[in-house]
Amino acid sequence: MDVLSIIGLTLALGAILFGQWVEGGSMASLVQLAAFFIVIGGTLGAVMLQTPVATFWRGLRLARWIFSPPAVDYQAAIAQLAGWADTSRRDGMLALENQLDAIADPFTRNGLQMLVDGYEPERIREAMHIDINYYENRQKTAARVWESAGGYAPTIGILGAVMGLIHVMENLTEPLKLGAGIAVAFVATIYGVGSANLIFLPIAGKLKALVDAQVVYRELVLDGLLGIANGENPKLIEARLQGFLPAESDR
Repeated sequence: MDVLSIIGLTLALGAILFGQWVEGGSMASLVQLAAFFIVIGGTLGAVMLQTPVATFWRGLRLARWIFSPPAVDYQAAIAQLAGWADTSRRDGMLALENQLDAIADPFTRNGLQMLVDGYEPERIREAMHIDINYYENRQKTAARVWESAGGYAPTIGILGAVMGLIHVMENLTEPLKLGAGIAVAFVATIYGVGSANLIFLPIAGKLKALVDAQVVYRELVLDGLLGIANGENPKLIEARLQGFLPAESDR
């Protein structure tokens, strides 16, 4: 569970509502179903129009990473790869076949299988780089679903505000209703700008960062497997893989 995401979302929304309360505004004035449907419905429709079906659904599923990101244990991977290197040097590459069933990650399992099958290091590099590039492109394209929503929402919020002001202008003969009507019109702008900058764009940014972490993990695994394929010393492999670790302040 990513506690920082929960705290961030709570703080962002809480700060807006607290500010509204401090200013003496009514919380009820921020609740407007018409504005909500215009902004959220319009944004959703625009994103769906832009995005292929498979990418759209992948983007929605990817959002679960915001609160439950995939685990990336670099140190465990380094220790595992160093252990495999030691086993292969001592007992031969075929001895690693016993490890295959215990590997949950398909990427790592596929790479180890190619090692056991005796593929040349260059062939392993080519195959796994294709896998890494495809994974990165597919996941970041899915993350851009949220980025697109962050781009459309403010504009649609302004559209909702203009629609509300048109309705106000149609009732100029009733001055007592003008203030309330204008206030309601601008709620759409709040929804558009707020949803983009407090929800959609932060989600897109965090998803991209998480995808980058997954890519680095795969590059680490690939480098370790290539070291094993080339018969390098396990200690040398382990020392080189330490370079993939994020800075201490980033962990």
